[in-house]
Amino acid sequence: MCRLFGFRSVINSQVHSSLLHAENALHDQSQRHPDGWGIAYYLERVPHLVKSSDTALNDQLFKRVSGVVSSHTVMAHIRKATQGEHTILNSHPFQYGNWIFAHNGNINNLERHRSDLLDLISPNLRKFILGNTDSELIFYILLTEIQKNHSLDTVEIPIDLLKINIENALRKIVFITGPLINREKPRPQENYISFLLTNGRVFLGFQGGQPLKYCTHKTKCPERDDCPHFSSICESPTTSGKKINHLIFTSEKIEGVNVWNTLGPGDLVGVDHTMNFFKEKLKVPFED
Repeated sequence: MCRLFGFRSVINSQVHSSLLHAENALHDQSQRHPDGWGIAYYLERVPHLVKSSDTALNDQLFKRVSGVVSSHTVMAHIRKATQGEHTILNSHPFQYGNWIFAHNGNINNLERHRSDLLDLISPNLRKFILGNTDSELIFYILLTEIQKNHSLDTVEIPIDLLKINIENALRKIVFITGPLINREKPRPQENYISFLLTNGRVFLGFQGGQPLKYCTHKTKCPERDDCPHFSSICESPTTSGKKINHLIFTSEKIEGVNVWNTLGPGDLVGVDHTMNFFKEKLKVPFED
């Protein structure tokens, strides 16, 4: 399965260490996930996306991009293909307007379900599907539900409504494909939908059967004496409804000062456009 990494922060942060130099960095994980990579980041609230169908471990562009990216919002993906050809069109993340999406999972019997899944996507969005992965279908199904209540140009989306949109989209997908599976060692004939989604301000992660961890604080911030945004919340656990200064997601724990928490099956974790933290279990069917 694929590997995910992403963060939302109140300050511009670099990703070089997390992607290249930290123990278990995404760069090294690409040896086991060789089918392409992508990095999305926002400058002046505008998304920029760099993708390749090469293996990140051997790709000098991956090293160059990860070395220069500094942003409030970043998402990175290392692909191990389960659906779709090994092409740049099928590499993650995917983009529509301000929205960026990356997926770690699989839809069983995709070709049998493709037509029904396409029917869930609004015609004004369907024409932008360029690849043949299950991931891109899931992305546009999510956007279809979101745009029923909000313009997709809107970054200040009430999080309670956004959670309902996402839950509705996932329940519609599962109604067609069958329940999700939560299994440490995935099987290609089963359904998994773990993902990251952001519009640059809102940022969230969903555990749909594949591992996902998140961090909202550090044991001790190495920049605590110099950072103008440092406060006690940078080194303390948080609860839903409280403001935080940073949120990080990763498929696998990255060693360092970050304190990692594990999402359970069905957990949706994220921040709204004001950096208020939330965590909620969605009512999405999983196999018993």
